[in-house]
Amino acid sequence: MANDKRPRPPTLTLDPSDRLVSSADGPAAAPPPPRKPAAPKRPRKSGGGRPKHAWLKRLVLWGVTAAIWVGVGVAGLVAWYAMDLPDIDGMTTTTRRPAVVFQSANGETFATFGDVYGRPLELAEMAPTIAQAVIATEDRRFYRHFGLDAWGLARAAFTNARAGRVVQGGSTITQQLAKNLFLTPDRTLKRKVQELLMALWLERRFTKEQILTIYLNRVYLGSGTFGVDAAAKRYFDVSASRLDLYQSAVLAGLLKAPSRYSPLNDPEASHKRTLDVLSNMVEAGFIERRDADLAALTGAARAVKRPVPTGRYFADWVMSHLSEMGDVQGRDIVVHTTLDLGLQRKAEADLKALLDGPGAKAAATQGAVVVMAPDGAVRALVGGRDYDDSQFNRATQAQRQPGSSFKPFVYLAAMEQGLTPSDTFDDAPIKLGNWKPGNYNGKFEGPVTLRRAFAQSTNTVAVRLIEEVGPGRVINLAHKLGIVSELGRDASLALGTSETNLLELTTAYAAFANGGYGVQAFGVEAVTDPDGKVLWSRQGEGFGKVISDQALHHMQEMMSAVLSEGTGKGARLDRPAAGKTGTTQDYRDAWFMGFTADYVGGVWLGNDDQRHEMKKVTGGGLPATLWKSVMTAAHRGLPARPLAVPEPPPSAAAGTEGTAGEWPNATSGSGPIGAIGNAIDDLLNSIFGR
Repeated sequence: MANDKRPRPPTLTLDPSDRLVSSADGPAAAPPPPRKPAAPKRPRKSGGGRPKHAWLKRLVLWGVTAAIWVGVGVAGLVAWYAMDLPDIDGMTTTTRRPAVVFQSANGETFATFGDVYGRPLELAEMAPTIAQAVIATEDRRFYRHFGLDAWGLARAAFTNARAGRVVQGGSTITQQLAKNLFLTPDRTLKRKVQELLMALWLERRFTKEQILTIYLNRVYLGSGTFGVDAAAKRYFDVSASRLDLYQSAVLAGLLKAPSRYSPLNDPEASHKRTLDVLSNMVEAGFIERRDADLAALTGAARAVKRPVPTGRYFADWVMSHLSEMGDVQGRDIVVHTTLDLGLQRKAEADLKALLDGPGAKAAATQGAVVVMAPDGAVRALVGGRDYDDSQFNRATQAQRQPGSSFKPFVYLAAMEQGLTPSDTFDDAPIKLGNWKPGNYNGKFEGPVTLRRAFAQSTNTVAVRLIEEVGPGRVINLAHKLGIVSELGRDASLALGTSETNLLELTTAYAAFANGGYGVQAFGVEAVTDPDGKVLWSRQGEGFGKVISDQALHHMQEMMSAVLSEGTGKGARLDRPAAGKTGTTQDYRDAWFMGFTADYVGGVWLGNDDQRHEMKKVTGGGLPATLWKSVMTAAHRGLPARPLAVPEPPPSAAAGTEGTAGEWPNATSGSGPIGAIGNAIDDLLNSIFGR
């Protein structure tokens, strides 16, 4: 077998086109036509074989993930903001500026500083109409929401869009209370989130009645008042428990804009807003339409009309001195003042009428008035024509040249040195260096008595007098009488070139009315807490006797002549009175200062811009007219009394009595005062000061 070398059969190969057939098939078939080449396969899309909407699933997945992270972030932010919320547990304890209430001499409140809260009341203690008016106007769905009112927000948005402006708010009472609990009016995202959180917390912590009670006791209602009780007393002089329907609607209307709808600032706007509130109450079902109509017709007439604010310049002056009255600051206090409200209103009205009338024609745009009792108690103080336009107090802050109204201190110094009204001085041209003082009328009379020179306000004689007595002596005397402003030590002082203010000058004149005693102007008798506990009371203050009886008698004689026969005839009263006119160069200032046995008064007219001159306004003109009007009102009902001047003692006639706190007379009788005495006087003044 191994050697079997039989030939192997040939290898059979088949062509792909060949086809094997059996003998039974018959003859061989023709070969098939060539096949078309297969079309190329399209490339599969990425993710081939995945569902057609896989991208949507991924989007949802990413959205859910992002929402989770945003939710976590918001939750963290809310938690962070919640850690900085105010002390909600202490919300019923108000944090505010202390209230300072000013009362006139007869106990009437005329001004307040700080924030005023009324007595906290329970909801049941308030007139039911106040809660109804507030709910109907501010949050009609108050009892149906959980602190946030989505329906109310949508309604407000639609209403505002239709009106094209903001006419309705969407905040609930709870949200407003939450906002009220913050001390600063921030408008940041943080604050908005905190207010939202607090509103939700309030709804969870308190009942609706408690929330409404807290809100009504805290809400700001204009004119410095917080809470409906304080507002009821401010606007209507009643407690919140006694508010009627119309008054309740007035207060509810203030919530939108306390200043714009204040019955004190704009009664007409307040009434229109009140009608809207009454209509809201009808729509909310709290009252019938006939009740609203009746309130609209009769309510305004029955509402208490508060007087126009008065005494605000006076209150500012007193307020600036409260720190001098011991430990009275930082708490609620009542300041019992010396102000006579009736006289104050008269002085304010008279000044405004004069400036609007003859003053306007004379280019006088401003003025000031001070009236005080001879002991320094200020009864009226007007610092300008309109406090709302300018709070600058021209009675206490404006330093102006007094002109000839300063001359009484020069003449007083001379009287203290032994001169008398009958002594004569030469009214003739005088030259001091390059200065040549002249008289108002440009004329000279020659020898004149001091009485006539004073009554006619002769400048040359006043300059000669101060040259005789010395500026130092005049300055010392003026300071003792109440002038605290710095005074120049030259002869021009006699003509009132050194600036002072109206209150100082009026205070200094008081000594001429009270028997020769220096006083300090004061406006406060006592300070108490709201319960009446005395925290401070005024003690007697003053400088003692500063004018001798002899000199006072002479000054009274000369100052009375100003009104009877001199430059102040326009100020004559129906009783003994005395005073002095004052006019400065180029008519920049015009004064009238005067007194009776009962009152001392001062008037200044001018312009704030001293470059603007008045049109020949002198102290004996418009100021004297205004002084007479105010002083006539001050004395209404008082009997006429002689001036408080004691008869000079026998020693005074001999010229031997000195002045308290001054050196003895250098000479007596008529004639010039000794030059040696003046030299000694000036030397001592230079050593010991003023």
